[in-house]
Amino acid sequence: MVTIALFGGTGRTGHRVLARALAAGYEVRALVRDPGPLTVSSPAPTVIGGDVLDPRAVGDTVAGSDVVLSLFGQVKGSPPALQTDGTRNIVDAMKRHGVGRIVTLSGGGLSAPLDRPKLPDRIIRFLLRKFSGPVLADAEGHLEVLEASGLEWTVVRGPRLTEKPGSQSYRVGWVGVDASTQISRDDLADFILTQAEDRTYVRQMPFVST
Repeated sequence: MVTIALFGGTGRTGHRVLARALAAGYEVRALVRDPGPLTVSSPAPTVIGGDVLDPRAVGDTVAGSDVVLSLFGQVKGSPPALQTDGTRNIVDAMKRHGVGRIVTLSGGGLSAPLDRPKLPDRIIRFLLRKFSGPVLADAEGHLEVLEASGLEWTVVRGPRLTEKPGSQSYRVGWVGVDASTQISRDDLADFILTQAEDRTYVRQMPFVST
């Protein structure tokens, strides 16, 4: 059975991925700063206490895994380069431990070569860069780390995330191509977990929407 190293497993999307991974029979090694928000009990993940900016804790999490799901991101008070520096720590640990596959999470503001943004998409990207410039710059920095890594990476991107129950029906396309403006966190979590073993989107940035 595949073992997943999970970063960001206590977040609003991450905890859904964690629950689905355990229910599907995956072994999970989860790095958490505070285990309190973990609500799963049986089966339970292997919990490593620490921070993604701590190379030792990151290495302990990656050791013995087959694939990394990296779902952490900026929150209020985060260092400006959290995703970039954390991703660099993860990539370094993957190389030390011989792990070749990583899946990360970002938003539609991160551009991909196959995107064909329409006017509303371009407006949204303009507003993101204007009002959330540091967060977007951090997302772009983490992508640069992945592109230089030589690993089998996939960046999963989504539009506006909702708390609606999942429909188990979603589209995988590109911004402006077979895409809508929202997706439930449940459906996004479903897709992210498929990427633990699916290699369809290696070194690509699919956009997942309802």
